[in-house]
Amino acid sequence: MSWRETYQLWENFNDLEIELKEELKSLKDDSDTLEDAFYAPLEFGTAGMRGIIGVGVNRMNAYTVRQATEGLARFMDSLGDETQKRGVAIAYDSRHKSPEFAMEAARTLGAHGIPAFVFESLRPTPELSFAVRHLNAFAGIMITASHNPAEYNGYKVYGEDGGQMPPKEADALTDYVRSVENILEIDVLSQEDLESQGLLTIIGEDVDSEYLKNVKKVTVNPELVKEMSKEMKLVYTPLHGTGKMLGEKALKNAGFESIYLVPEQAEADPDFSTVKSPNPEEPGAFEYAIKLGKEIDADVLVATDPDADRLGIAVKTAEGYYEVLTGNQIASLMLHYLLTAHRDAGTLPGNGVVLKSIVSSELPTAIAESFGVKMVNVLTGFKFIAEKIKQYETDNSQTFLFGFEESYGYLVSPFVRDKDAIQALVLIAEVAAYYKQKGDTLYDGLKQIFHNYGHFKEKTISISMQGITGAEKIKALMVKFREESPKEFAGIEVEYVEDFSLAKRTLNDGTTEDIDMPTANVLKYKLVDNSWIAIRPSGTEPKIKFYIGACDDSGVEIENKVIRLEESINSIVNE
Repeated sequence: MSWRETYQLWENFNDLEIELKEELKSLKDDSDTLEDAFYAPLEFGTAGMRGIIGVGVNRMNAYTVRQATEGLARFMDSLGDETQKRGVAIAYDSRHKSPEFAMEAARTLGAHGIPAFVFESLRPTPELSFAVRHLNAFAGIMITASHNPAEYNGYKVYGEDGGQMPPKEADALTDYVRSVENILEIDVLSQEDLESQGLLTIIGEDVDSEYLKNVKKVTVNPELVKEMSKEMKLVYTPLHGTGKMLGEKALKNAGFESIYLVPEQAEADPDFSTVKSPNPEEPGAFEYAIKLGKEIDADVLVATDPDADRLGIAVKTAEGYYEVLTGNQIASLMLHYLLTAHRDAGTLPGNGVVLKSIVSSELPTAIAESFGVKMVNVLTGFKFIAEKIKQYETDNSQTFLFGFEESYGYLVSPFVRDKDAIQALVLIAEVAAYYKQKGDTLYDGLKQIFHNYGHFKEKTISISMQGITGAEKIKALMVKFREESPKEFAGIEVEYVEDFSLAKRTLNDGTTEDIDMPTANVLKYKLVDNSWIAIRPSGTEPKIKFYIGACDDSGVEIENKVIRLEESINSIVNE
């Protein structure tokens, strides 16, 4: 159907939610907004879906949530009664409509006789991952838009191992979601019927306590924490999200005492009223934390995003101001400490492995190799890290030590199968205590790592292309890079290019090698000086991302190198 026909269908639907009906009326003369809301269904990909809250098939609302859940229910139906009986765990964050969307998912599952385990109130994404495993559920649903602005919400599906569904299962699920013909006519049960039929279980503190027991094991050196528990000062902001509920408890359980919550951002707020964006990647998110940090002379400032799966930090410099670190720098500090602490304690396994995405820094690779630990690269998306962990558990070939992505996601212990900012919060506090005990700051620690391993610097360029033509422009850019593959960037020759859509590596002489990874729409150029550039369309937003990774012996020269590489990319894009 055309967008006008789809719009007409919604306008003529008598039982449309009142709030959405009112929004349709208000948009009656706004054809551009209506077209954007109805021209195509909200994309359901391997990471679920994410979009602006509102009326239409291209928006997050009760009907698109029902559609996604109907697809999951049909998928579970196809696998038989035992799968259905295991049910689905459901959690949600602090965003607008999150509790309502969570219950819509439960009501849709209930119409298929599938039980739902719904958290009593908002919870972090990593706890949902844990709950799937803890409850032996077949799947999990997390209602969240991660660190997007307040007008967004989203829907992520987790598999039975607690990780986001890998490509094969995700593709099957997506087919079922797309097979739903009229999303306005999906059968749902009332909440009362769910309860009377035993299809709704409210969960909460019982799962919290088990999750926190596991988080306590993340601490490597309890004696260090005990010695520095009062002296090391940490400022924490959950940025109006879910992190406070478990983050503060996890820190106290580990033994830390000098914890200071940013009061203006401690309580849940769907409007994220004190920040432009609740994203711990952005320095602006630390404004209030920096103010409090200066007042108490804090050693480290920590922020988690609304669903508490990503973590950012700001560290005190020699000049006394706070500098926000990148996700790669945070991962390097964490990994170096973990490996040092395990080595010193005699607990570093001989078959240890660290996992990272292909667009993350190579500094952690140098660190891992110096300890005799293997680094394995996977495609972008924490589900690929989860897949590897599952593989290692099955064949006992490697012992997982740490996993991360440059986009501020880290995992220390695999009782969770997604990035976990609560675990990361406890670990970075221990790392800060370690350097404090030595008379250093985390900033000093990072400088020491650069001195020992070389200077590494990364940058991500994210280009948004909104609207109907955005996706077409992104596709055209990827075609351009494939058909007119650059031979150099900023005068630095390309050594080889990796096209992950073909799982092929092409060398300068034209010979090709296979890449042992699943396929994905990603290009990566390795340059002769060991710098690299990767290009990847976002799986959840209308964006294309360019990743730059540079290395050099000089801290001054590396800054210039990144600038030149960025200029080279921009010149190609602007053509």
